[in-house]
Amino acid sequence: MIDETVLYALAAGAQQRAAKARRRKAARAAAGPSASASADAAARYSPTQRAGRHFEGLAMRHLQAQGLRILERNLSCRAGEIDLVARDGTVLVFIEVRRRGSSRYGGASGSVDGLKQAKLLRSAGYFLPMLVRRHFGGRTPVCRFDVVSVEPNALEWIKNAFTES
Repeated sequence: MIDETVLYALAAGAQQRAAKARRRKAARAAAGPSASASADAAARYSPTQRAGRHFEGLAMRHLQAQGLRILERNLSCRAGEIDLVARDGTVLVFIEVRRRGSSRYGGASGSVDGLKQAKLLRSAGYFLPMLVRRHFGGRTPVCRFDVVSVEPNALEWIKNAFTES
């Protein structure tokens, strides 16, 4: 049989370690993100992902300058990813940002083929209930699918690039 004082000592030690861990966690949270944290976040993405985030940022600033309000960014589910979700007045806009280094093979906008459109439609269907609750007070808005094409010398915004057929 184990002596009660031994059990008490073990429990007290566990409580002290847990309290110390909580204090460390609270101190890190209060300190805010550090330079090393942002460096870690940057290292987490591949060069292709970093380039994609850069061009999504360009597209986002362009759309905001045109009056759209960005609601969400990089929504991801099993069906796929939606780069940007915005509000254009009363319309919910799902935006795909594409970039290509050359205009061969149809350029960036030409890369949004039927398969990509189907993935975007499935992803939008997955996120629609959450977006409606969060940004439209539970009322389902008219939805639109836009493509922002980033070419070497231009950025083109294609409104209503495709519809659900």
